[in-house]
Amino acid sequence: MTDFQADIIVVGAGLAGMVAAHEAVARGRKVLLLDQEAPQSLGGQAFWSLGGLFMVDTPEQRRLGIKDSRELALNDWMGSAQFDRHEDANPRLYAEQFIDWAAGPMRQWCHDLGMRWFPVVGWAERGGAQAHGHGNSVPRFHITWGTGTGVVAPFAKRMTEYAAAGQVKLGFRHRATDLIVTDGAVTGVRGDILENSTAARGESTSREVTGSFEYSAEAVILTTGGIGGNHDTVRKHWPEERLGKAPQRMVAGVPDYVDGKMHEIARSSGAGLINEDRMWHYCEGIQNWNSIWPNHGIRILPGPSSLWFDAKGDRMEAPYLPGFDTLGTLKRILQAGEHSWFILTQKIIEKEFALSGSEQNADLTDGGWMDVLKARLGKGATPAVEAFKKHGEDFVVADDLETLVAGMNRITPEMPIDLTHIRNQIAARDSQLDNPFAKDAQITAIRGARAYKGDKLIRTAKPHAILDKENGPLIAVRLSVVTRKSLGGLHTDIKGRVLTPSGAVLRGLYAAGEVCGFGGGGYHGYNALEGTFLGGCLFSGRIAGQNA
Repeated sequence: MTDFQADIIVVGAGLAGMVAAHEAVARGRKVLLLDQEAPQSLGGQAFWSLGGLFMVDTPEQRRLGIKDSRELALNDWMGSAQFDRHEDANPRLYAEQFIDWAAGPMRQWCHDLGMRWFPVVGWAERGGAQAHGHGNSVPRFHITWGTGTGVVAPFAKRMTEYAAAGQVKLGFRHRATDLIVTDGAVTGVRGDILENSTAARGESTSREVTGSFEYSAEAVILTTGGIGGNHDTVRKHWPEERLGKAPQRMVAGVPDYVDGKMHEIARSSGAGLINEDRMWHYCEGIQNWNSIWPNHGIRILPGPSSLWFDAKGDRMEAPYLPGFDTLGTLKRILQAGEHSWFILTQKIIEKEFALSGSEQNADLTDGGWMDVLKARLGKGATPAVEAFKKHGEDFVVADDLETLVAGMNRITPEMPIDLTHIRNQIAARDSQLDNPFAKDAQITAIRGARAYKGDKLIRTAKPHAILDKENGPLIAVRLSVVTRKSLGGLHTDIKGRVLTPSGAVLRGLYAAGEVCGFGGGGYHGYNALEGTFLGGCLFSGRIAGQNA
């Protein structure tokens, strides 16, 4: 690549990196795009996602009778973010401007690039029970046709076209190990060239070094992701005072190359990092029976009907219900142990269980309308869910509660649960179904969910008795913490420029995506509203590419 003189070096060929390169090329800038993985991994983590985008007041929402607005979305965001630190000034600015974009030109910009959306808008992260607090007041989770691959594809196609036109140079298997700093400004990148790899996307690749590189440019943009694949680093920054002690057993929701090493490389070059204790890990993780990366975990995307029990066998109270308050539920789970349990019926799993990830949703990723109707409304759960039910080490299926609890205790003999205690709690819940009114908050939530036609159609089962054999068999699922996103990182201003610990601009260095907490060093604050990870990559990638 000695004959290619870049104006901008982008380190990290995931979604944010490609968006930054796309915007830079639109300005006539020549871009060198580096990544430590091989060409088959172009697109990074976003490829594996469900493809959900947080958008506000869209045609998809309006067709479903959802009344949304910038004002309502901003209220939800700020109630969820709970910004309370001096260094939250830039994250707050990013949040406000992201809401403006999500309620304004975002959908048309994505549409012009070729993205389209499933017409039923998902209602994710429904909140902690108060209107001024955490959660989405209305459904805003727009699933892209093609899932994560459908979000990545327009940019991957453009990177190939730009490379052919000489506007972008793609440098795969280039692992950045150092930023070059000249007179207080970042002027380039140096690192190792790794041996070629034919490993499939997401699999671990060789770290054998075959050479070195050093490139200079007017600006460097870091888009290297978070720390979720490095559990030692996750535990190092784990906020024990807020969430409780970090679990020793976690499953990995991201490949092992998501290791956070660039955070320390940037820090040693003068960059400031903020909000490193803010992170987003899910409670509904299960071990992938058909793993791609080490310790591969998959998140269950549950509807509201599964009964959720902590490790001691106590049913969790509202708002710690499936799909409502991720971090609040995580804290509640860790008060009792490291794992938790869903107990449900075949009717619930058929209607309500979905799995996160492009590879777990073939109908939405590779299929069309007929595939979706067959998978979501046909007999049985989706093929991916049924495969986990059959092969997954965390699943127990039984015709009666005695056999179910015995199977649960075989999985976690260190924390057995009491059959009578479980039976009494489920029976009490079932007794609330005899009237159209109830004091059980979860039953009230189920009925509220079914008032939304999207949930009633494909996401929420009709309320029924768990212990009635006609609704069986019974199913229990052991749930582990699955690591996912960093909500803090490199401190950036609203132009994407990385700041020093004192708040000064570190000239020549920009950041986008998860490495900067998706903007500013943590534009989510303490809580994410979902669809805001991919959306944050798009938004912050645009800003960095437009300003570098």
